[in-house]
Amino acid sequence: MKPLICAVLLMAGLAGISPVQAQAPQAPPNGTPDEPTVTPFELQRLFDSYALLQAQDQLKISDEQYSRFLPRFKALQDVRRQALQQRTRALADLRRMLADSSTDDAQTRERLKQLQEIESRGQAEARKAYDAIDQVLDFRQQAQFRIFEEQMERRKIELVTRARQANRANRPQRQGERVP
Repeated sequence: MKPLICAVLLMAGLAGISPVQAQAPQAPPNGTPDEPTVTPFELQRLFDSYALLQAQDQLKISDEQYSRFLPRFKALQDVRRQALQQRTRALADLRRMLADSSTDDAQTRERLKQLQEIESRGQAEARKAYDAIDQVLDFRQQAQFRIFEEQMERRKIELVTRARQANRANRPQRQGERVP
C-alpha cells in the first residue's frame, strides 16, 4: 500500500504542472531535440492516479473506508476505459465500412448492432461498479462522489486541452500551415 500512496502522491504533484512537462524528455524520430509529449494512455494513467488520491480527501473517507473504496473506484475506471476502447474500435470499423463502397447495408446494420451492444454493456458494467462504490459510501459521500467525478472530468478536459496546446506550440510549423 505504501508504494501505491507514494506513486499517487507523485502523480498528484505532477498533475499540478502541464502534462507535457511531466513526461521525461525524448528526442523525436528525426533526431533533433524537441519538447516532450505525453501519450493519451500516459495522461489517462496519471490522471486516474491523481483522482484516486483526491477522492479520499474530497469525500472525507476514512482509511478503513478507503481500503474498500480504492479497488472499487479502480474497477469503475477500468470499466470506463475498456468500454471507451471497445466503442472507439467499433466506430473505427464502422468508419472503414462506410468508406468501403463494397460494404452492403446488412454488414453496416450488424456493425451498428454491435456498437449498441457495446454501449449497453458498458453502461450496465458502469452501473454495477457504481453500486459497488455506493456500498462503501454513505449517502452524503455518494452525492459528493458524483460531484467529484464531474470536477475530475472538467479537470481532465482542461489538462488535455493544455497538453494539446503545448504540443501544437512546440511543433515546428510547416510551410503553409496555420497556427490555431
